[in-house]
Amino acid sequence: MGGAAGVVTSGPSEFRAMVDEFAEPIPALALGSRALILDVFPRAVEVVWAQQRTAGYGTGPKKMTEQFCWLAPYPKHVVFGFYYATELPDPEGILEGTGRLMRHVKIRRPEDLDRPALRELVTLASTHRVPPPLD
Repeated sequence: MGGAAGVVTSGPSEFRAMVDEFAEPIPALALGSRALILDVFPRAVEVVWAQQRTAGYGTGPKKMTEQFCWLAPYPKHVVFGFYYATELPDPEGILEGTGRLMRHVKIRRPEDLDRPALRELVTLASTHRVPPPLD
């Protein structure tokens, strides 16, 4: 699959190439995070920005207008970010950050992905400010 100016509308191989440079458990946590997004929103368009080491998810490739979340691997955790998190309910207080709109959850262990609050955030974010998927 292809894209413009270094943007790849990707699949598992592009994502895997991005996370494989990290030591375990980061690749497993990143793949688990990706699986959660695709479980909640199976028709998500995935865009991997290999040089930035991020992958975005939404109904199209545009970060702030068509995507609702992103993943970014780091040596000690995976950032599970949400573009409009400050506009979403977070009753369990799992979101971190101080940005005007964006917040994130740090995924440090597999149990972090099992939190119902995280799944609920993905579900809410996938319909907030994101155009519907094209058929």
